[in-house]
Amino acid sequence: MNKASLPLFALALAVAALSGCGGGDAPERPPLADARIGGPFTLTDQDGRRISDTGFAGKYRLIYFGYTMCPDVCPTDVQTLMKGYRKIEESRPELAAKIQPIFITIDPERDTPPVLLQFVRAFHPKLIGLTGSEGEIAAVAKQYAIFYEKVPAKQAKGDPRSPAQFAADEKDNYLMDHSRQATLFGPEGQPLALITQDKGADTVVADIERWAK
Repeated sequence: MNKASLPLFALALAVAALSGCGGGDAPERPPLADARIGGPFTLTDQDGRRISDTGFAGKYRLIYFGYTMCPDVCPTDVQTLMKGYRKIEESRPELAAKIQPIFITIDPERDTPPVLLQFVRAFHPKLIGLTGSEGEIAAVAKQYAIFYEKVPAKQAKGDPRSPAQFAADEKDNYLMDHSRQATLFGPEGQPLALITQDKGADTVVADIERWAK
């Protein structure tokens, strides 16, 4: 259902390959060091408070875009990411304290603060959920190179309702097609790397520990 952000993955692979050239003890260059993604925002958290990106200054930000009514990948991805984060809490609590996991909805119509509160608390007490107006979410998604679009429900053959009645009845019954990626940003908001969220919690740990110091 979801579309990966292929340009970002290609960029990450290309830069990662180049970082292996040359010798010496120079620090490894983050794959997304030159990517033009991220930027300032002000959104509403799961408690109804307005929060800006400046509130995360000094923290690594592990950001995932999705929506709470996603029937498959979003809850699975977030669960894996938070399992990885818990492992870091257990093995390296000082590093975990420097990382802020963030879930940003691409379905603000349904993902109100109370809905987000229930969702994020199901995964980890430190996970922050952010929503906003449709315009705010569209602007943030564009800054962070996230594709998304609403996929309306399809009327089944033989449904006796008129198309207009079907649309009225099913207006809240839709899916969201969107990019599927978790991205780690540095303490100054700079993009560092994509975090692999579909290969298990141990891979999440390895990816984060590679780039978060």
